[in-house]
Amino acid sequence: MSAAFGSAALSVVSNSPRPAARDRPYWLTWPNVSGVGPHRLKQMYLHFGSLAAAWQASRDELLAVDGIGLKVADAIVSQRVRFDPDAIAEQAAELATSHEADILAYTPADEAYPALLWEIPEPPPVLYARGQRLDFETPAIAVVGTRTPTDYGRRWAKLLARALAEAGFAIVSGMALGIDGVAHAAALDARGRTLAVVGTGVDVVYPRQHRELCDRIQARGAILSEYAPGTPPAREHFPRRNRIIAGLCCATLVIEAPEKSGALITAYLANDYNRDVFALPGSLDTPQARGCLNLIQRGAGLIMGVDELLEALGATRSPQQQSLFDVVTPVTPQPSLEGPEQEAIWLALADGNPITFDRLAETTQLDTAQLSSALLMMELGDTIVQLPGMRYQKSAPFR
Repeated sequence: MSAAFGSAALSVVSNSPRPAARDRPYWLTWPNVSGVGPHRLKQMYLHFGSLAAAWQASRDELLAVDGIGLKVADAIVSQRVRFDPDAIAEQAAELATSHEADILAYTPADEAYPALLWEIPEPPPVLYARGQRLDFETPAIAVVGTRTPTDYGRRWAKLLARALAEAGFAIVSGMALGIDGVAHAAALDARGRTLAVVGTGVDVVYPRQHRELCDRIQARGAILSEYAPGTPPAREHFPRRNRIIAGLCCATLVIEAPEKSGALITAYLANDYNRDVFALPGSLDTPQARGCLNLIQRGAGLIMGVDELLEALGATRSPQQQSLFDVVTPVTPQPSLEGPEQEAIWLALADGNPITFDRLAETTQLDTAQLSSALLMMELGDTIVQLPGMRYQKSAPFR
C-alpha cells in the first residue's frame, strides 16, 4: 500500500542523466532479452552509463548491477548474441515509414521521449506512438476512473477534462469504457489534445466500441503503448500501462473508482512518483465513490470545482472562455415511454449504470415475455442500448 498522499514518498532517481542518442539501438534491442524488464534496464543504464556498455558487459560485470543475480546474468549473456541492435534500429525506422499510418518508436535516447516519464523507476524502453507528433513538453493531466460511472461521474469527467484542455493541458487516459472515454471525448470536443495509453499495440482498437474515438484521438493526439504493433489485449497489460499514464502527467484526477479499481493503481503510482493526485468526492451510498473517498482520506486533493482545481494546478480560466458551469447540469431530454412496462424499466435504469436482464426482471417484476417485448421496443426507439452480456443501459442522449 502506498504511503499517505501528500507525503512526497518518492523512490525514483531524480535528475538522472538522459541517455545519449548513440544508445538508441540498444534501448530498442534490450526488451527482446527475457529477464530484463524496464526497472532492471534503467538500473543497468545507471550502473554502466550506457546500454551499449551494458551490452558488452561480462557476466561478472553484470552481477555488479543492483538486482541482477547469477541466473539473470547467465540468461543475458546467452541471449544477447541472437540480436543485432543496428538491424533492430533499422526495422524501427522502416516501421515509421511503411505503415499506412505512421507508428513512431520513442526511446529514452530520443530527445522527444517524455522527460517526466524518464524520471519514474520503470520507464518503458520503447514507447510506440500513432497519431500526431506531439510535443511531450506540454503539461499533461491524467483523468481516470471506473468503466461503469454514474451520471454524476460522467458529468464531472466531461466538465473537468474540457476545462483542462481549454487551459492548455493535454488529457491522458487509457481509452477504456466509462470515465476514460468521456475524458478523451471531452478534450477533443474542446479542440484540445489528448493521449491514450493502451494495453495493446497502437494499431489494435480495444475496446471495439471505441473505434471512432480512436480515430478522433489519432487526428488530434496520439495512441501510446509500450507493446509492439499488433499486440492483442491481455489482462496483465492494463495494470502495467497505468504506470505510463501516471508517469506522463504532473497530476492525476480520479473521478469515480470502486474500492478495487485500476484507476486507484494509477493514483498510487502517481503518488509514488511524487505527482499530485486529486479525487472527486461522491456519496457514501455510491460504490463508484468509495475509492475516491479512500484517496481523500489518505490525503489526496479534494476536487471542489473547476476554478479551484485550475488554481491548484497553477492555471486559470480566461474571462473569454465560456463558463463551463453552464453545461454541468444540461437539461436531459425525456424519452417517449409507452405503457407501464417501459416506465418500470426506465425507473430501474435511473442511475445510468448497466443492468442485466435478470436484474431488470427482478426489479420490475415483469415476466420474461413482457420484459423482452418492452426492451425491444425501447431499443428500436433508441431509448436504451443493449450491451454485451444481455445488459441494458440508457442511450447516450438520456444519460
